[in-house]
Amino acid sequence: MDDNFMTKTIKVRVPGTTANCGAGFDTLGIALTIYNEVELTLSEDNTFKVTVEGVGANILPTNEGNIVVRTIRYLLNNLRNIYPNHYKENIAKLTGLNLKLVNNIPLSHGLGSSAAAIVGGLWAANEATGAKFSKDDILQMATELEGHPDNVAPAIFGGVTVSIVDQGIDSSTKATSLKVNCNSKISLIAVIPEFELSTKTARKALPAEVPLKDAIFNIGRATMFIGALCEGKTGFLKYALDDKLHQPYREKFIIGMKDVFHAAIEKGALGSVISGSGPTLIAFAENDFDAIGQGMVEAFRKHKVNAKYVILNIDNEGVIKNT
Repeated sequence: MDDNFMTKTIKVRVPGTTANCGAGFDTLGIALTIYNEVELTLSEDNTFKVTVEGVGANILPTNEGNIVVRTIRYLLNNLRNIYPNHYKENIAKLTGLNLKLVNNIPLSHGLGSSAAAIVGGLWAANEATGAKFSKDDILQMATELEGHPDNVAPAIFGGVTVSIVDQGIDSSTKATSLKVNCNSKISLIAVIPEFELSTKTARKALPAEVPLKDAIFNIGRATMFIGALCEGKTGFLKYALDDKLHQPYREKFIIGMKDVFHAAIEKGALGSVISGSGPTLIAFAENDFDAIGQGMVEAFRKHKVNAKYVILNIDNEGVIKNT
């Protein structure tokens, strides 16, 4: 381990994400070109400072309750427990923490803000202490903290990811994620309404069991989604983005959702989905991006919902050390 790591300042950039992608509930995710930044200094001077700029600057905690701080502590604790002979003494000296967060990802809007916070904190702490953990290690930790890998996986690996969680014979769980090579030239128009929707609320609306025909419906469309992206045959997305497992149950939380979806198609989109648990709606398109975004915003406005849109691309890098 580098003896000077305790005085290093590490800067990290982590992308926002969209999960589910229609039929791929809790399995599919895409990294997006919207970013949060984490700047971390660990030291031995017993200081503590957290500053937040951008989204959430006036509402996110700046104490030990901040999710990024808790995530950093989590990684340091794992480092101390897994490598006690090498790290225990040095980690104990890390009494100082200076953290600066620059946020661009909206909170509670289905664009992976919590995943970005978790991945950003883990990656910054890992880099600050000698990068002992691999990306797969970070995936396990992030999944433990987030509860599921569909958002954290693309935030770590970038691109389009397919993730699963296996349970071992000892009842332990392991997340596995496959990054898919996307040969499609598509952009994603994220339409962000002014109201928030918590993941907890959106999940409570889902049934414990679904009809077999709905499961088959989604399996076909989720696999077609991946095939369409891999083969660059984007015309198949007009079928692949449909869903019966979660979107019909969450529609009641997103006023005007069907009309917004219809407006996107009218303006040239290949299809639209709820981003994560919502309320952001995302249209997939190859052109006419502004027309699609404006049409979707106007459809929301007809339901007395203010919204804005942003045109995003697929981020293929995932979390990176920012120089």
